[in-house]
Amino acid sequence: MKLVAGSAIVLFSLVLMGGASAQEIPARVTILYDAFGKPSTLKRGWGYSSLVEYGGKRILFDTGGDLGDFTFNANALGVDLSQLDFVVITHRHGDHTAGLNQVLKVNPTVRIYTPVDPGNFETPAPPALTNLIKRRVESAPEDMHYYDGKYPERIAAGSPWPGAKFTQIRTLTEVAPGFWLFPTQSDTPGTREMNEVSMAIKTPRGLAVMVGCSHPGIEKILEAASKIDSRIYTVFGGFHLVDISDAEASSMVTRFRDKWKLEHAAPGHCTGEFAFSEFNRVFGPKFDHAGVGAVIPLPR
Repeated sequence: MKLVAGSAIVLFSLVLMGGASAQEIPARVTILYDAFGKPSTLKRGWGYSSLVEYGGKRILFDTGGDLGDFTFNANALGVDLSQLDFVVITHRHGDHTAGLNQVLKVNPTVRIYTPVDPGNFETPAPPALTNLIKRRVESAPEDMHYYDGKYPERIAAGSPWPGAKFTQIRTLTEVAPGFWLFPTQSDTPGTREMNEVSMAIKTPRGLAVMVGCSHPGIEKILEAASKIDSRIYTVFGGFHLVDISDAEASSMVTRFRDKWKLEHAAPGHCTGEFAFSEFNRVFGPKFDHAGVGAVIPLPR
């Protein structure tokens, strides 16, 4: 009888193990923060955040524009911020960084990838500025020599997130198998010389590209991504088409389909309502409505 009972326990355990192994690893993007979406109790706000789950990795991409609302949405959607492989902060603007304190509260040692941005993310001052600071002028009053002439090895501004483990992305970097981060630089007035980091994920049908606000230009970002893989399956995030003419936006959306050969598109945040309407017209059912709370599958 004991043998039968023991066999039954072993069999039951094998069934459970088989069920667990049969569970598919998530392949999806969940939108945690944006200003639009289907009716729900989730908070809406100007900014962007999403959770990428792919290939067994869990990546937080930006952290929204309000600490309380980002935290509320993460909790409401059952997102465990203590279980992340890494965080990507695309650029310095507050509508993409506001929730970072909550992430660090529950996950203080998580790796955070950022752009090179003097004055932010503990990025050291560039050599040109460092050299100017270290230029000692003997005729200056004695109490007005920087650092009393004893210059530190590293000159950098402090961070609103002390102790955070920041890693600056300076060049195309494969941070995990099939996950690339790459910087592009804006030449647009208002954000000129600002670096922005985007992410490309290898899927069987081409790259899934994640962008923040596309200040350098969405096509400039796609051009950089195409050097990883010429096939681009989809793009998520803010395309920054909200401030261009309707004619330009319409032309841009058509190029996503005809020039860049996107199979799907999941624009959000600063893309703009006119561009949303054009994506709906041009892409039809392949336009993924990426509002807050949306869960959008990626190809396996």
